[in-house]
Amino acid sequence: MRKAVLTTFVDPALFPSAFEAPTPTATDGFAALGVPADLVRALDREGITTPFEIQAATVPDALAGRDVLGRGQTGSGKTLAFGLPVLARLAGAERPRPRHPRALVLVPTRELAMQVADALRPLARAVGGYVGTAVGGVAYDRQIDALRRGVGVLVATPGRLGDLVERGACSLDDIEVSVLDEADQMADMGFLPDVTALLERTPAGAQRLLFSATLDGDVDALVQKFMTDPVTHSTAPPKAAVETMDHHLLLIPPHDKLAITAEIANRAGRTIVFVRTQLAVDRLVGQLAERGVRAGGLHGGRTQRARTRTLAEFREGVMDVLVATDVAARGIHVDGVSLVLHMDPPRDAKDYLHRAGRTARAGESGAVVTLGLPRQRKSILSMLGRAGVRPVETRTRAGSPELAELTGAREPSGIPVPPLPERPPAPRGRRPDHHRADHRGGRRPAGRFNDRHRPRRPERHAPAPDRHSATAD
Repeated sequence: MRKAVLTTFVDPALFPSAFEAPTPTATDGFAALGVPADLVRALDREGITTPFEIQAATVPDALAGRDVLGRGQTGSGKTLAFGLPVLARLAGAERPRPRHPRALVLVPTRELAMQVADALRPLARAVGGYVGTAVGGVAYDRQIDALRRGVGVLVATPGRLGDLVERGACSLDDIEVSVLDEADQMADMGFLPDVTALLERTPAGAQRLLFSATLDGDVDALVQKFMTDPVTHSTAPPKAAVETMDHHLLLIPPHDKLAITAEIANRAGRTIVFVRTQLAVDRLVGQLAERGVRAGGLHGGRTQRARTRTLAEFREGVMDVLVATDVAARGIHVDGVSLVLHMDPPRDAKDYLHRAGRTARAGESGAVVTLGLPRQRKSILSMLGRAGVRPVETRTRAGSPELAELTGAREPSGIPVPPLPERPPAPRGRRPDHHRADHRGGRRPAGRFNDRHRPRRPERHAPAPDRHSATAD
């Protein structure tokens, strides 16, 4: 006797996935970590299909609600390592109350805040969220307006956020998850009191995520006070152990320092030159222009509009050389930087690591070159040793074949380059009628929070200053 066979057909209107092509396996990496499907599809649209090591290590614990300490090399993907769990937590949630963000990301610099926000916005749109910023150097009224409308994820610098909290424009009572990005630099810059005061305003039970290139004693106080049974993931030692990064120490005659810098800056390829002071940045940009090399300057003394413009021109290839200070180092996330030049040696190993991290990002290759006088050799090598670096030492001078072979240096034309014309301001809608100096916008209020960088702790092992440097103060 034959058994009846019952065949069941799937209604395509109810289950379209049964009749569509399967999801591409390229997205399975993030899906396997527990990332919601909407975010996986948004990542795929952005061309991001494979998790980096720091993401694969930390995302599952962060999605599970654990407090997480994450250490990875600069450029290793820390932004998505905390951004994906934050956005997943807020997906489908009710609209935030006015002036009450649901998630907080604290970063040390304006540039880094802008770049984190830019990276998260397309993903936030996929889950119906909104990412806002609160940084110094821009008008208060626009930030206050955004907070009044409701912000899911607020990316902020400690000083500006403190000002907004003090004037009642922002409350941290609804924060569900707090993120500290580049926590060690915030400690180095003297922001720990501001960060502590802000975290104390968030709910005690909120999730905490702390990410940095290094995790050392400077952040222990924050960990002990605010984190509960944190799980630690370290995907890289606090050393410059990037296999695709070459390190060189060029020992040069004092009078050749500017000429050598100009020749290296004139190489083919995107280059970042680091000097110690704001005055040195402005002076070197002018000196390079006089020799025929167009460069942009980036430091904390410039307006936010000028800094944003300079970074945009560097990214777009309007110029291939950027001159910057250490304060600006963490905010520079530009693909394709093939050489980092320390015209002025960094103060310590930590600064070296963060400067060097501007190149060889996400598996790309790059070179890091430090200029030093023969009398600075011992102190520079000591500093590099603490950074885990054994550089190739070369004695060279301007115009030498060795310099060209190692760095691609070329003699500049000597024809001065004219300054770039001012870009017209971006079109804006009608300004709200509350930009006068009152409680909602205008002049900055007096208070204990501020965005000015505090003096760094003195370094006992800093290389001796170079009296012959063309950029010395």
